[in-house]
Amino acid sequence: MKCLKNMRGSGRMVLTALGCAALVVLSANAKVDNDPYLRPEMVPAPADNAPNEARVELGKALFFDPRLSGSKWISCATCHNPALGWSDGLPKGIGEGMKELGRATPTILNTAYNKLQMWDGRFRSLEEQALGPIQANVEMHKDMKALIAELKKISGYSEMFEKAYPGEGVSEKTLAKAIASFERTVVSTESAFDRWRMGDDHAVADEVKRGFSLFEGKANCSRCHQGFNFVDDGFHNIGLKGNTDQGRFAKVPVKVLKGAFKTPTLRDIELTAPYMHNGAYKTLEEVVDHYSRGGDMKEGLDPNIEALNLSKQEKSDLVAFMKSLTGKPMDITVPHLPN
Repeated sequence: MKCLKNMRGSGRMVLTALGCAALVVLSANAKVDNDPYLRPEMVPAPADNAPNEARVELGKALFFDPRLSGSKWISCATCHNPALGWSDGLPKGIGEGMKELGRATPTILNTAYNKLQMWDGRFRSLEEQALGPIQANVEMHKDMKALIAELKKISGYSEMFEKAYPGEGVSEKTLAKAIASFERTVVSTESAFDRWRMGDDHAVADEVKRGFSLFEGKANCSRCHQGFNFVDDGFHNIGLKGNTDQGRFAKVPVKVLKGAFKTPTLRDIELTAPYMHNGAYKTLEEVVDHYSRGGDMKEGLDPNIEALNLSKQEKSDLVAFMKSLTGKPMDITVPHLPN
């Protein structure tokens, strides 16, 4: 593929799309030991929606277009801002009519690898997820039939849809597929931690190495934060003070899921404060303190959560490790919107 080019010294290949989005794939020599903490060789995508430049270009335009909302001022990028770790920097998201939503805006970084989407796992694919916020009355508040009719009247979009999905037209399905295609390019880049795992012993400081040992050992964070994306695709009640949100239980009424939320990625975690599904903590230090004391609310607490009684140095080392997972931000520009 002529759109693939080698990024010198990075140990990865990049599929460029309009000079901004990147589909990142580790080269074979970066995974000689099948290290579970290094990126899989391919970003997963359904057979009927393999990303290509036309699909990513269309999806990017739609992602940044406020005309997808009822008010015409909210776009997907309003809440998933690339300058804020693909989140919004707020304790809870802001939706229709500037009203605060019930949960924090999760990053869309590496969502291509998630088996379930959203804090409560209500969607099984990026294609499903893409349409959810658009139609939600409290979020983008847009009638889907009206949106499709409006997009069909924009000649620039009609041309882009035909190029991306020949013969499929402008529809709810192709709208979802295009946005999902762009979101699959929003992936974490190589971090200091990755370079260390690939053999550069000087890529991280000793405190990071100690923090990683704690992560896998005494702190046992790896029970839930697993693999290169540091997720287990599971749902956990971590004992947040004052939490009354039912979480996954509202979708799957099993007692152990009451107040449980999906494990978030730790990739680029330094960029996505505040933390937790309700934005309870402003800093990673507060997050580590929470787990060190074993949570605050014991009713329904996940059995994996227990007091760790970490020392001040151990807490500092864990934070240093998490910060080492931050890579260089993607080079992204706001697209010119079709008319």
